Amino acid sequence: MKRKKILFVCTGNTCRSPMAEALLRSKIKKSKIKFWDVASCGIHAEIGGKLSENSRLALQEIGLSLDKFAPRQLTQKRIAASTLVICMTSSQKQMLESCGNIICIKDFFGADVPDPYGLDIEAYRYTRDVLSEVCDFLIKNYILPYQD
Repeated sequence: MKRKKILFVCTGNTCRSPMAEALLRSKIKKSKIKFWDVASCGIHAEIGGKLSENSRLALQEIGLSLDKFAPRQLTQKRIAASTLVICMTSSQKQMLESCGNIICIKDFFGADVPDPYGLDIEAYRYTRDVLSEVCDFLIKNYILPYQD
């Protein structure tokens, strides 16, 4: 079976999309789902940047780590290599709609995922928890139906 890939996209690839990547990857592994990969990148990623400290802490609190993570810039090649590209906001989706299989979390979850950048740890915990629910939804509705 050919591998499929979900690509999460946010602005800088330092907060939301890396957390979504870590969460979905962990849930896929725990569920023993095969042939699905997960990655993330940013529309305006700073190459040489790093994961935000509060993202790291919020993930660490639930036993996940992205210690070797480095922000990646969104490219057409990454979009083309992905089965599904998921933006955090509808405005990000609008910027990328002509590029391929692009959706945003609001399309299936009812609301954008707000950017916690520069806010306190509580905002990152909230974002992490929302993204965890989003990942559960993705597994149930986008990944498991295509396992066969």
